[in-house]
Amino acid sequence: MKIEKVEVFGVAVPLIGEYKNAYLSKTVQKSAIVRITASGGVSGLGNIDPTPGYSKEQTPDHLKVLHGKLAPLLIGMDATNVHAVLAKIEPAVPGFLDSKAAIEMACVDLAARIAGLPVHAYLGGAVKDRLLFNAWIGILPPDEAAKETLGWQQKGFRSAKIKVGGNIEADRDRVKAVREAVGPEFQLRIDANAGYDADTSIKLARMVAPFKLQLFEQPVPDHDIAGMARVRKAANAVGLPIMADESVLDHASLIRIIKADAADIVKVKVMKQGGFLNTRRMIATAEAAGIRCVVGHGFGLGVNTMAEIMLAATSGNVIDGLECVGPLKTADDIVTRKLDLTGGSLALPGGPGLGVTLDDAKIAKYRFDQEQAAA
Repeated sequence: MKIEKVEVFGVAVPLIGEYKNAYLSKTVQKSAIVRITASGGVSGLGNIDPTPGYSKEQTPDHLKVLHGKLAPLLIGMDATNVHAVLAKIEPAVPGFLDSKAAIEMACVDLAARIAGLPVHAYLGGAVKDRLLFNAWIGILPPDEAAKETLGWQQKGFRSAKIKVGGNIEADRDRVKAVREAVGPEFQLRIDANAGYDADTSIKLARMVAPFKLQLFEQPVPDHDIAGMARVRKAANAVGLPIMADESVLDHASLIRIIKADAADIVKVKVMKQGGFLNTRRMIATAEAAGIRCVVGHGFGLGVNTMAEIMLAATSGNVIDGLECVGPLKTADDIVTRKLDLTGGSLALPGGPGLGVTLDDAKIAKYRFDQEQAAA
């Protein structure tokens, strides 16, 4: 199955309202789409959704690298030999794991379609037949945060992430209001998006400990592994697990976190870790170290979201409450049938491949070129 064509599209899909975290506020998701077509006309899809302030490189840079450096290398290669594809593209440009993930994702989708299998079966088989999702609450006043979380609970969600940042007293009040609204059984997480230093994070951990949280995500800057280890020790003392997110990039970064005893849980994403195979290996390494995993990128379009759903289904080390909830935030999508996650759960999708089809009319509607992507 020789690769005959590689198409790369940039799209800007509107969000439902404005989303705010410790980095930015945004009303649109700018993403890159890859479609690889092999001999016989079979195609596979890849999709990455970088977020300014969080992602190492941004969409305009990925479009440039995908168009100019990586796509030309693929022509004539066997699309089903994912190891060979990775060996070709990984040394071609340093970094840009998201771009490489888009290509690997498309190759895996294509290979699974040829085999007549859903991606989760292609990856070895699913261990879950229903996936649960995690709601997302922005930096809102306490009463608004409580009302919004209660609404998600009433729709069927069993967990939610509350964004924190800027003021730990306001954070405490927001978490307190949400906990009182949803009761003791509903799982709550907080995420600082690397917005606090270690000392401030320790204070916040102690302040929110009475509200029995499932985890505290990325309390400190991504490079401060020693600081996160300090926070973990103090937070564990009051019953609060620490999750690393921004600090987790490649396998080497995961090993540093494990050696430093800096996290109880790590968060992984198919695009951020460079594709299905890299992410699966990192989940296995975390499991061997006694560390659980959360999967999900919060602003993914339909292709990337389905990729994370299918990957998460293959590991019992992945915690319920997936964070790949982009379809809840986007006003539209670039696939023919937008995923419905509004009930908080989804039956295991059946494929073949990723089980989604690109909507060329939507690509045309939301498409931009590299110059527009930088605006």
